[in-house]
Amino acid sequence: MGPLYIKVGQILATRPDFVPEYIREELACLNDRADVEPFSHFEPVLEQELGSDWRTLFSEIHTEQPLGAASLAQVYKAVNAQGVPCAVKIQRPGAADAVLGDMTVTRTVTRVISKAFPHFSEVVDIAAMLEVLFTVMRDELDFTREARNMRDGRKIARDFKRICIPKPLLATPRVLVQTFAEGVPINELKEGFLSEKQRKRLAYELIEFMFRSYFTERFFHADPHPGNIIISPQGKAHIIDWGMVGRIDRDTSTAVLGAFLAMARNDGTALAKQWVNLGTATPWSNVSAFTRDVSRVVPRWTDSSLEELNFGVALMTLLRYSSHRGIQITPLTSVAGKSVTNIEGSVRSLYPRLKLSTAVRRGLKDIMRDLVLETFSGEQAAQVGLHLLSLLTQGPAHLQAVITDMSDRQFAVQSRTNVGDPIGPGARQRAGARYGPMTLGTTWVATQLAQRARARLAAADKARRRPEK
Repeated sequence: MGPLYIKVGQILATRPDFVPEYIREELACLNDRADVEPFSHFEPVLEQELGSDWRTLFSEIHTEQPLGAASLAQVYKAVNAQGVPCAVKIQRPGAADAVLGDMTVTRTVTRVISKAFPHFSEVVDIAAMLEVLFTVMRDELDFTREARNMRDGRKIARDFKRICIPKPLLATPRVLVQTFAEGVPINELKEGFLSEKQRKRLAYELIEFMFRSYFTERFFHADPHPGNIIISPQGKAHIIDWGMVGRIDRDTSTAVLGAFLAMARNDGTALAKQWVNLGTATPWSNVSAFTRDVSRVVPRWTDSSLEELNFGVALMTLLRYSSHRGIQITPLTSVAGKSVTNIEGSVRSLYPRLKLSTAVRRGLKDIMRDLVLETFSGEQAAQVGLHLLSLLTQGPAHLQAVITDMSDRQFAVQSRTNVGDPIGPGARQRAGARYGPMTLGTTWVATQLAQRARARLAAADKARRRPEK
């Protein structure tokens, strides 16, 4: 059906909440075992991107069988002219046009669905979620961006002994040459390949690396499925394929960290609060009921290992509860949720006894240190200063406007009379009450206060303008 639908299949392979296991096992083949095209199909791309003498850049290239075949490209093992073992990633001819065309069709279908099911669209903004996914997919179409992402990923990996990111050696929009990652996919490790101690250390370090990406760098690998994590004989994890990456803002990453920490502490109320902070409450939302829903399930999640609980299912459970209670979640969940689910599935195949709560506690010290340093950075101090300056310059004008409204009896207060009521989906809200202009004694008191305040402001202004004797 094309690259976009292959990507959809890859996402469905990580959704155990509504896709049966036997289907997910088949869809997982789309990660690196898509249809293989002969090398001759890719030679024109090499000539267009590297020139007709492209073969001089390599002392050897193994064209008989690709290392992997994915939705957008095929990868071949080679040795460059300098004698460095490398992997050559070549984009499928016509892949970019196919993806962009499918995006146009999908947007049209999404608009039809949104109009047909407006209430559903209130809590699940499909169009916004698709745009987030399309943004990262457009980056995948340009391998120079992937090379840049790899360099950024290598900077994050410097603090981790067992995490490696390939080095880009040559990049054009449709051809990427990178250092070769020796090893086997994380889900194909044979018994005895690594000791139990090695597996445990590597599993926790992988989770800590992803936490650092989510919460301090706010730049993360959005597709860490098992085919993209290669384990070397030395016990190191090579994270490859940096075409799909996600970026989140400071407030969102802080809310996600709060959600993880609340789950680790068995605090359902705090988890519900952070989840609401990630989204938007609709007019018919019921936050109290959502908090009760979350508080019932969190005790079962807190101290569970990966072999006892699928955290991808837990994440989808939160999505289901929030949708039912009228809370719209940020569209970033379409990418961040995929990343979390994929890394969890990859680590499960390495060390299923890992506990997410333990991983949160292990990485929390370093994360909080980085956040504190960021808070006292020059950029953050400048941001706070600008905010205070804005309050100082705009505050008197706002006060004058409020006083004028009160004096002219235009001051109004609006309220909704059914806040917190368990209003179901589709139910109409009762008309809100509007109090204003103020009446009777309240009006007289407000008017007197306003007149006195205006008189004092006028006197102060007159004194300021009076010339010195």
